[in-house]
Amino acid sequence: MSLTSHSSTFLLPNLPTDDGPALTYALVILNQSLPKFTPLLWKHGNGLALFVFSTTAKVHICADGGANRVFDELPGMFPHEEASEIRKRYKPYAIKGDMDSIRTDVLDYYRGLGTMIIDESQDQDTTDLNKCVTYIRDSLNPEHPNLCILVTGALGGRFDHEMGNINVICCFPSMRIILLSDDSLIQLLPSKHHHKIHIHSSVEGPHCGLIPIGMVAGRTSTTGLQWNLDNTEMRFGGLVSTSNIVKENIVTVQSDSDLLWTISIKKD
Repeated sequence: MSLTSHSSTFLLPNLPTDDGPALTYALVILNQSLPKFTPLLWKHGNGLALFVFSTTAKVHICADGGANRVFDELPGMFPHEEASEIRKRYKPYAIKGDMDSIRTDVLDYYRGLGTMIIDESQDQDTTDLNKCVTYIRDSLNPEHPNLCILVTGALGGRFDHEMGNINVICCFPSMRIILLSDDSLIQLLPSKHHHKIHIHSSVEGPHCGLIPIGMVAGRTSTTGLQWNLDNTEMRFGGLVSTSNIVKENIVTVQSDSDLLWTISIKKD
């Protein structure tokens, strides 16, 4: 069974150059309050080679009403600069969704700046996040491995939206998708891999959790936690490893079922 490494280097001011194969980041912004580190994630968004134009682009995609958040909230993160300059600097590559949440003035503004508008109002069976992930997957040049999709505004707000976002990362188990808020992150750890998680204690932890989703996890083992699991069964209605604590710089996880990994993000 192969080993997969994980690291929240995207929360660091500068991406390390000696932390294994470099990841290629895309950023998806949903319709919840932007985390304080959104400009940092935007900066880390690498150039992706897309089939759409056979070119390299900074892929920052707003899922429908996420464009309202970029328009309204990003200027407030730069109080000493003109709002119009911030809005031009942080121009989304695309806006995609069923267009039921984006304001008309915001849509017209970004259309005028050249942002691609992808109206999928005919599709009411998938969420806006699902639409954005599908677009990235289908447009990406396969010569760019190690893709990581960062999703802001995915946690908090309405519980059904939050669960819908968790469902999306379960729908794309072969893709590395990380859901983010100001407080925490969530990602899927597929059972077909062993996992090594590098902990950056300056920006994350110590609180963490491993949560079975959709089925019983019959045997899960970990190292690096205050309360490690040793071929332990986890299930809803029984034991679930929430409110655990990271104790080492590396956490390892092996399980016979897909798990959600979550860790707190530090406020400072």
